[in-house]
Amino acid sequence: MYAITGASGQLGRLVIEALLQTVPANRIVAAVRNPAKARDLEERGVLVREADYKRPETLTTAFVGVDKLLLISSTEVTGRLPLHRAVIDAAGRAGVSLLAYTSMLRADTSPARLAIEHRQTEEVIATSGLPAVILRNGWYTENHLMALPSALEHGAFIGAAKEGRFSSAARKDYAAAAAVVLTTDGHPGKTYELASDHAFTLAQLAAEVSRQAGKTVVYNDLAQDAYADVLTSVGLPPEFASLLADADVAASRGALFDDGGALARLIGRPTTPLESLVATALRD
Repeated sequence: MYAITGASGQLGRLVIEALLQTVPANRIVAAVRNPAKARDLEERGVLVREADYKRPETLTTAFVGVDKLLLISSTEVTGRLPLHRAVIDAAGRAGVSLLAYTSMLRADTSPARLAIEHRQTEEVIATSGLPAVILRNGWYTENHLMALPSALEHGAFIGAAKEGRFSSAARKDYAAAAAVVLTTDGHPGKTYELASDHAFTLAQLAAEVSRQAGKTVVYNDLAQDAYADVLTSVGLPPEFASLLADADVAASRGALFDDGGALARLIGRPTTPLESLVATALRD
């Protein structure tokens, strides 16, 4: 039995889709905070169970009979560690044979503030005694492309990453890797640094958008505080805006670059190229 936390989210749904390629639906548990948001999965035969990180009693019930568990990190901006600890404790009580956790690229050494709670979660997992595998996901290319409509309107992407290279990959590639780790042997005790085959700077992202859109789009680099202010002005909570600006600065120092190729090896194919993801985003 396989369980995916946060299963109604973007990554969780893609992991379940990947699992359904080889695993019967009735052996997959979609562990979600709000079961109503996963009715479509239930209609396909997936077991939908309430699992609220903030209500540990729901986690105990959700993990009954589960052998392998994917803990998808909480989307909370801060205060994620207690939520993750609740899941890890419940996994221990359930006696899972494998706990997989979606961490952040080079979480143990990254200067990005976003890495702090990932690093702390990895430490909790290490001391739990559970057989575990750490999936250190790089940036999602889709996160960059969320700014595409604004970039097309104003003719520019903005950021604070200077010429930093992002080894960003498609969300579906990270999902495929998680499914492989859950359904194959030999992963307990391992940590995977997961990133795309080809890195890009934000200026190169802008150039690719320009090429495909037939419209000039540039990259304007801002100071960290100025970038955070812009993000806040468009509606992001100040703390989240600050974390994103900090992550860009970390990227300028190489924190979101990796060329180890672990992601492609896990999924058995090249990672999805930037050109393809830009084309999809422009169509949508």
